[in-house]
Amino acid sequence: MIHSLKIGFSFGITSGIITTLGLIIGLHSGTHSKPVIIGGILTIAIADAFSDALGIHISEESENRHTTKEIWWSTIATFFSKFFFSITFIIPVLLLSLTTAIIASIIWGLSLLGFFSYYLAREQKVKPYIVIFEHLLIAIVVMVITHYVGYWIREVFV
Repeated sequence: MIHSLKIGFSFGITSGIITTLGLIIGLHSGTHSKPVIIGGILTIAIADAFSDALGIHISEESENRHTTKEIWWSTIATFFSKFFFSITFIIPVLLLSLTTAIIASIIWGLSLLGFFSYYLAREQKVKPYIVIFEHLLIAIVVMVITHYVGYWIREVFV
């Protein structure tokens, strides 16, 4: 059961951070609107958490090597970790000016991802800087792409 929780938590935290950062950056570039960004975060926290949880559920079932209980623990851990970590990004948006909130969200998300990557690397007995670099690079690529997509949408459609 511990393995099932680890699978769900690992997927949920990673997906929650990267998806929510990408959404925040893209919506900020496209709209500069707090209500739109808050709505996007809530949508990610609810709809995408359910979607990811079902994805893990089906993936674990397809392996045909886990008990029903293990599959459900992974599903539940994915949902709650994705929901929780996504929803934390609302706090800076509610409390700070939008530009400051975006910067705070990036620092928060990359810090969480960095710490979690360090933990994974230590557990796998590999060099932490390689794992941290790899995971942060992916997150940064997502943020850069969503920034330009948001900017492009604003230029073309607004």
